[in-house]
Amino acid sequence: MDAIKEGKKLHDDVVLIDTAGRMQDNEPLMRSLSKLVIQNKPDLILFVGEALVGNDAVDQLTKFNLSLTDLSAERVPRLIDGIVLTKFDTVDDKVGAAISMTYTTGSPIVSLELAKTYDRLSREFNEQKTL
Repeated sequence: MDAIKEGKKLHDDVVLIDTAGRMQDNEPLMRSLSKLVIQNKPDLILFVGEALVGNDAVDQLTKFNLSLTDLSAERVPRLIDGIVLTKFDTVDDKVGAAISMTYTTGSPIVSLELAKTYDRLSREFNEQKTL
C-alpha cells in the first residue's frame, strides 16, 4: 500500500508489486494479495514466471488464479491479465509450457524476457512483440 501511495505522490505511471514468488501455496499471503487487488483495483495483473521451469510454471499460474478466485469477496474476481516469462534464453524443450500457460488460463503472454532483474526487463511495451 505504501508503494502505491508513493507512486501517486511521485506521479509514476507504473508501480510494480513483487509478490515474492511461489506464494500460491501460502494462504495468508494469497489472502493479502486478494485484499490488495480488491482495495487498489489495479489496471493490470501480471504473472511473472521463469520460462525454464517448464510445466511447474503452468501449475504455479493455475494455483495463483485459483487462489485469487477462492479468496476474493468479489462476485467476479480479478484474475491474471497476462503472463511475463523471464529467462527465455535458457529454454530448450520446456518452451511448450508457455503455450500450456496461455491455453489453461486464457491469458496472453505479454512479454518474453531474457533477464530476471527489473533493471534488465524491457522498458517499453511493444504491441508488435506481444504474442
